[in-house]
Amino acid sequence: MSIAAAQTDIFVTEVAASHEVWTIQDSGGFPTSTNASGQTAMPFWSKQSRAQKVIDTIPAYRAFRPERLTLAEFVEKWLPGLEGDGLLAGLNWSGPRAIGYDMAPADVRARIEAATG
Repeated sequence: MSIAAAQTDIFVTEVAASHEVWTIQDSGGFPTSTNASGQTAMPFWSKQSRAQKVIDTIPAYRAFRPERLTLAEFVEKWLPGLEGDGLLAGLNWSGPRAIGYDMAPADVRARIEAATG
């Protein structure tokens, strides 16, 4: 299993259990990042501690704060919004450059729905 697949599995398993998703926000809104392929993603984490670790360790995110979303809100509002805006969902970004796996919103929704049945 690739690291990307493992991160996706962890994200889906944890959000299915907790029924919450975390993002980060500052006074300017929610961050996005463009990857080497030119695709833009908005980051989401499966635990508050994961989001907080990125805030604490990545200088570009120091002014951000964790923002809790219910799983229903994420699936019903955020994923369709990302899809409409042509953005990917960045799942559990981590490490010194806050990188991770970016997935199409429809694929994230399908994985979550399969896990929550």
